[in-house]
Amino acid sequence: MQTDPKPGTLYVVGTPIGNLEDMTFRGVRILQSVDLIAAEDTRHTRKLLQHFEIKTPQISYHEHNRHRRIPQLLKQLAEGKAIAVVSDAGVPGISDPGYELVKACVDAGIAVVPIPGANAAITALSAAGLPTERFVFEGFLPAKAQARREHLQALKTESRTLIFYESPHRLQETLQDLAEIFGSERQIVLARELTKFYEEFWRGSAAEAVACFCQRQPQGEYTLMVAGTSPNEIQFSQAELIARLTKLMAGGMSRSQACRELAKATSVPRRQLYQLAIDFIPETEA
Repeated sequence: MQTDPKPGTLYVVGTPIGNLEDMTFRGVRILQSVDLIAAEDTRHTRKLLQHFEIKTPQISYHEHNRHRRIPQLLKQLAEGKAIAVVSDAGVPGISDPGYELVKACVDAGIAVVPIPGANAAITALSAAGLPTERFVFEGFLPAKAQARREHLQALKTESRTLIFYESPHRLQETLQDLAEIFGSERQIVLARELTKFYEEFWRGSAAEAVACFCQRQPQGEYTLMVAGTSPNEIQFSQAELIARLTKLMAGGMSRSQACRELAKATSVPRRQLYQLAIDFIPETEA
């Protein structure tokens, strides 16, 4: 089914992450037919447009001008123009500009239509060899070491496959933090240059990843995937369990309810949790 772009509609158009052959027929048609393309980098997008002989005018829309540009785009949409938003690669809004424009359109009652396309996280996961039935996308980790380590510590017991994006100049530090916090045997898959000639997957343990990338210089943007923890790997300190029980009870749960809830989340026996609650949490907090 083909339909022309509707007036006053924002189209979120996925573009290739490397290989131009991954551009969809629908994506090309929409970019050819809209009144305006809002591009993260007009110079970069111009190469895509020239390849597919798309002559639609462009306007820049990126992180640094979004507060000024969003009202302008909303005005044009309200006047009936059809506009496509694209990032340099992949799906706009997924670790790329786009989210705030989409939200502004939704808040203003302007129709938003997604045009599917390539995405590095899903592309990498599909060939990683890690569990795919449940996963969580975390985007880029914090650049500062302490914030990154704190974030990873919070994810230590996550049972779903974890997906991150990481830059080459921070990859070695991130791998070291992963090995230390998640354990040296946690399985990791690294993907780079996806869909391109030098596409590469690296698979192994966290310790092996540290050793490998201390010997080779990371190049290009990486999609980093980490196996989730298994129930047998999860260990909680007494202090962690007491803190979580205290928080649940402070939120209004009874001692029994809090122990039952935490037992489900941690697989720690409810009887053990109940004894901790009796021994270490004052009656006033229960």
